[in-house]
Amino acid sequence: MKEENGSSLWSTLVDIIETIVVAAAIFVVVYLFLLQPHQVRGASMEPNFHDGEYILTDKISYRFGEPKRGDVVIFKAPTNPDVDFIKRIIALPGEKMEIKNGNIVIFNSQAPQGFTLSEPYQIMEPLAGGSYLREGKVVEVPDDSYIVFGDNRTHSFDSREWGPLPKKSIIGKAWLRYWPLPKITFVK
Repeated sequence: MKEENGSSLWSTLVDIIETIVVAAAIFVVVYLFLLQPHQVRGASMEPNFHDGEYILTDKISYRFGEPKRGDVVIFKAPTNPDVDFIKRIIALPGEKMEIKNGNIVIFNSQAPQGFTLSEPYQIMEPLAGGSYLREGKVVEVPDDSYIVFGDNRTHSFDSREWGPLPKKSIIGKAWLRYWPLPKITFVK
């Protein structure tokens, strides 16, 4: 009888260890290749994302498709790769853009004369330029790069200061705000 109890205990222990190893392997695969949690830090994305909120980042979409204008992306900060930033894509590879009278004007093959970007998601304040992207200066977005801005333009350290964001720096697309619970929503 004692041997059966010891064998049963050992079998249960092995089952528990196997379950933990499988769960850890699934977590690692999901974390490395599919979804990753991030915390919003600062006011640069207000009023859409607030300091302290948690989001899940979709890390797989851009393996099968290209980022689009308006996507909210998480990326390695150009000035410090140990820090992750969250911003919105404003201009795409190969486009030209200009800050003109506080607005963003985009020039591309569909609009060679340019169009003023409609941004219903951002705080309506005049847009100021920075050290890289100044008012009245037309810049061309290099291949495999994007121009990204925070939604709260007066409180955002973004492409206006440090220039185009290389695609290789993008971790993924904001997919789900999951904390605080009353604000749980998919990111559009």
